Amino acid sequence: MRLVEREQTPAWLPWCAILSSGFVTLIFAALLILAAGASPLEGFLELFKGAFGSKNAVAETGATATPLIFTGLAAAIAFKAKFWNIGAEGQLYTGALATTYFGAGLFEFSAFIMIPFLISVGFIFGALALLPMVLLRQFLRVDEVVTTLLMNFVIILLVSYLLEGPWKDPYSLGWPQASPIIDQGVLPQILPRTRLHLGFAIAILVAFIIWYIQTKTLFGYSSKAVGHNPSAAKHSGISVTKTMIGVAVLSGGIAGLAGVSETAGLKGYLTLDLSPGFGYTGIAVAMLGNLHPIGVIFSALFIAVIYVGADSMSRAINVPSYLADVIVASTILTVLISLVVIKYKVNLGRKY
Repeated sequence: MRLVEREQTPAWLPWCAILSSGFVTLIFAALLILAAGASPLEGFLELFKGAFGSKNAVAETGATATPLIFTGLAAAIAFKAKFWNIGAEGQLYTGALATTYFGAGLFEFSAFIMIPFLISVGFIFGALALLPMVLLRQFLRVDEVVTTLLMNFVIILLVSYLLEGPWKDPYSLGWPQASPIIDQGVLPQILPRTRLHLGFAIAILVAFIIWYIQTKTLFGYSSKAVGHNPSAAKHSGISVTKTMIGVAVLSGGIAGLAGVSETAGLKGYLTLDLSPGFGYTGIAVAMLGNLHPIGVIFSALFIAVIYVGADSMSRAINVPSYLADVIVASTILTVLISLVVIKYKVNLGRKY
């Protein structure tokens, strides 16, 4: 018995494997709730109620899903082209830095100009944060997993220095945070008196734009061809280097938009705890969504439901709130197993 690579993967298998991984995750979550001494059915009902039981709950789920959609798209775009961008966390903070620098009073325009301007600079600086890594890979063969991961720490340390030093808000009562974004640059709320802001609608729009690029444009075809077989793509006339640079610009830029949405939409100012790991969770979102832009939307909402609903569940039935982190981690593991199932099959025969 051995694993052999599939010559052809049925169209239904990837989605079936991904859905199965979600089902296995729910079973594992039920066992965890049972081990904590509570009823799984009651736990799931409380989790669902916490995520969708009121207008504020729905808004909180959408607000939590917003950065996950951005970082999930960033990972999906890169991974589709076999460029392993693990640095979405750092690119998120780079977008937040750009938003703070340009949006905290350096320029003052009307909201119709200021908001698109901040979105643009967040995208540009997020892309610039990833650009050196793709150039190092293409010209010097430096592993992008290492460089993107290390850059996360460099950028976060830079943010820490700025918030403790030159960018520290004098009115923050000693708390390490930057000056707030001016009113014209704040993303408006979608639902009044909730935390759901325009960034959610922008994230959905970006997902559909990426879907169109990947399925209807020459660049989308080129990026998939490069990811599937770089040598064959090169011999067919595709510039691998130019394609990879384009992939990096899109991936880093969209991760930067997550920083814009959190800074200008959710909090209104930059803090060191702006992201509790959205960049890393975005990898799970991308994998759970089968690297498909529309699938990323649903997988981000799924993980947001777990995070938001787990808080309500922990209060209602007295189970640890960190169950959410365990469930998300188990989701990643089951998705990785499903990817093996998609790529390989078990051969029970002997080879003579």
